[in-house]
Amino acid sequence: METWSLVSICVLLCVTVRWGVSLNSYSGAGKPPMFGDYEAQRHWQEVTYNLPVQEWYFNTTDNDLNYWGLDYPPLTAYHSLLCAHIAKLINPEWVELHKSRGYESSAHKLFMRATVLVADLLIYIPAAVLYCFYLSDGSSKKKVCTLLCFLLYPGLILIDYGHFQYNGVSLGLALWGVLALGLGWDALGSMAFSLALNYKQMELYHALPFFCYLLGKSVKQGLMGRGLFLLVKIAVTVVVTFALCWLPFLSDPSQALQVVRRIFPVARGLFEDKVANTWCSLNVLIKIRSVLSADSQLYLSMMPLFLKDGLLVPYVVTSLAFLLLSTYLFSALEHSSEDELRLGGYRKLFFCLPSLDLFYISIVAMAALTFTTVAMAPPPRLPDFFPVLVSVFAFLHFLGTLIYFNIVQFSSPPSRKSQKKNN
Repeated sequence: METWSLVSICVLLCVTVRWGVSLNSYSGAGKPPMFGDYEAQRHWQEVTYNLPVQEWYFNTTDNDLNYWGLDYPPLTAYHSLLCAHIAKLINPEWVELHKSRGYESSAHKLFMRATVLVADLLIYIPAAVLYCFYLSDGSSKKKVCTLLCFLLYPGLILIDYGHFQYNGVSLGLALWGVLALGLGWDALGSMAFSLALNYKQMELYHALPFFCYLLGKSVKQGLMGRGLFLLVKIAVTVVVTFALCWLPFLSDPSQALQVVRRIFPVARGLFEDKVANTWCSLNVLIKIRSVLSADSQLYLSMMPLFLKDGLLVPYVVTSLAFLLLSTYLFSALEHSSEDELRLGGYRKLFFCLPSLDLFYISIVAMAALTFTTVAMAPPPRLPDFFPVLVSVFAFLHFLGTLIYFNIVQFSSPPSRKSQKKNN
């Protein structure tokens, strides 16, 4: 009972932090003519409510794709339609065709922020709670600490409740998939991850681990027996889930093809807002802009995302709070050695770096980059100097994390818990 009381406190705290961040500005606030991601999400509600499904992804007189055209998979469109029906009941002006463009009011901001919070309460937060208590190791105290850090991660909070998106939906569905697979419910796990993919195409980053895990489990059980049955069951689950999500677009091949073109909009550019960290980083060494045509990339002279959205204060406060809290909680529980963290492979790859000090080097570098980006002007000949540094810094972290977790995954024996489940 005491443990679940602590869980309730964790959830209330994370909701309070989310709502506190939501009181700040959002993407494109008061910045016509395109505004920002907030307007994009509102506009998708306008489009899905007023136009037939066949026109959602096509350029028409009522649907100008150059003005925040729908470019996420069908499940996002259905979510927008659901929100639009609720918005229509509250204030029809919020989704009025054409006339609602750039609509801004305190009441509408409250509604939009509430839709993100409700989605988190229904999908992401329950998945995080169940994952921490059913799949993570350690004492009840450690599981509560893990949950607290899980729910207070500033990156997700700042993007969804500051900038304005619904990443908690796709990540929550993917987490439900992980939870289901961990409990041995392979078909439900496959369905949950298929829904995540049909909500946001970025979930393709997580597709390979799901595929490899399920394929490996099928092979281990024998492709001439139980393994074949499992593989067929998973394949049918995935196909049926995708078919149901894409059903309105399957009657006409051109419809389905147009949806695919929209959700993989290569022509929109790899450099937009400096969020394509891999491409921006490679461009420092290899001038991608000179290789690709102007139609296939878009390069903007802009500040990093949070600064552009006026979210500097929430970014600093949430990041510092998360850093101090997570460091305190887990250093109080245990002091892990390099062997326990399985950093031996890292030492072989990066022998010149003291592996346990990388964390502190990273924190100092992040703080220095934040300060210089805000307080200093870039060199006149290099107006994108600081955003590119941030991109390179983020890319190196992404690459390092990818290498680390692959080393851990392929070099460590299975835990006792997983061995018992397999048996």
